[in-house]
Amino acid sequence: MKNLNLVIVGGGAGLGALLAEMAVADGAAGIGIIDINAEAAEAALASARAKGLKVAAAACDIRTAAASHAAFAEVASALGRVDTLVNSAAIYPRRPTLGVTDEEWDLSNAINIKGTYHMMVAAIGHMKAQEPVAHVRGRIVNITSVDAFKAHPKNIHYAATKAAVVSLTRSVAEYVAADGILVNSVAPAGMATEKARQSGFLEELAKASPLGRGALPTEIAEWILMAGGPRNTYMTGENIIVSGGYIYA
Repeated sequence: MKNLNLVIVGGGAGLGALLAEMAVADGAAGIGIIDINAEAAEAALASARAKGLKVAAAACDIRTAAASHAAFAEVASALGRVDTLVNSAAIYPRRPTLGVTDEEWDLSNAINIKGTYHMMVAAIGHMKAQEPVAHVRGRIVNITSVDAFKAHPKNIHYAATKAAVVSLTRSVAEYVAADGILVNSVAPAGMATEKARQSGFLEELAKASPLGRGALPTEIAEWILMAGGPRNTYMTGENIIVSGGYIYA
């Protein structure tokens, strides 16, 4: 991420916050965080501030276009240029397969699909006006999931939204290719997080993976930074599966 400005949606905690820290260590010039939790967004910028980088934070409920576009514009104005957008915001509700309510469908669709779309539209408008660097005006990376490609009856609406984001990524990638904007997605399998440890999910992860363990969050973040970083000058419309052999595609 050397010398690039990165905006992370859903960067207040978890994988998004880790991405901010790793981007700083990788030489990023500026970091923007958009999150529904204003305090978390500010806290995630601590390492960037400590290094004197350009920083910006905005609180936003990404379910509406107006709020999403306003938050992106606020962060972009503070940074001056946005080279990379990472859409990491999502919810992961669990419900019985035949018991998902209308309200649960609507909330999952609004955050996981519509929110991702709104932020892509905002970023593309900004990136199209930028001068290209090595033929690239900007990069967008959407976080999907292996659940988009494998039956997931414990969380059917989450899996459906992530399959939709894969499709969204491909369609938008083709639409903006001529503008020099690269759009890709990264689909992780289960990660060995503290939350997974506390819930007892790590044992299930280990059994499901040929490697015998869940992914370290840093192992997923490396692929996101690769797709959104300066070394990617030609890949677009791709979904990168990082599953430790959990699925092959």
